Amino acid sequence: MAEIKDPENTILLELESGTVTIELLPDIAPGHVERMKELAREGAYDDVVFHRVIDGFMAQTGDVKHGRSGGDTRRAGTGGSEKPDLKAEFSGIPHDRGTIGAARSASPDSANSQFFINFSDNHFLNRQYTVYGRVIGGMDHVDTITRGEPPANPDKIVSMKVAADA
Repeated sequence: MAEIKDPENTILLELESGTVTIELLPDIAPGHVERMKELAREGAYDDVVFHRVIDGFMAQTGDVKHGRSGGDTRRAGTGGSEKPDLKAEFSGIPHDRGTIGAARSASPDSANSQFFINFSDNHFLNRQYTVYGRVIGGMDHVDTITRGEPPANPDKIVSMKVAADA
């Protein structure tokens, strides 16, 4: 079990295979951290599929509009939340294995609810995508997420909570 230092800035991401503990980085990307916590507290991420999972690269999820498991997920990856898009919060934090990055379109200020977890060091993303968290426990569960663009039988987020609320 990962040591949780700041429950208010820790996410418990429950997958079918187990719990992934994510330490958020509010000093680095406060807007992205607040958005993830807000959506998690609303239950918006619960039952959302991993719609883009590339071996050796990353697992992407968080389309709270189109990504619900059991629904029509063919459009997963094209939506976000009803909340406004976020301004980019680029930093010097590298996209290392286990870091959480904000998924976005071509516009740097288009991140909303989608995020990805890096399977490996992806430094070509540095200073181009906002890093706002890192896996501190359960990366072995992330490694088992079904691959595909989209996966034929995608894995999903069972639930996602702020540790302070759990």
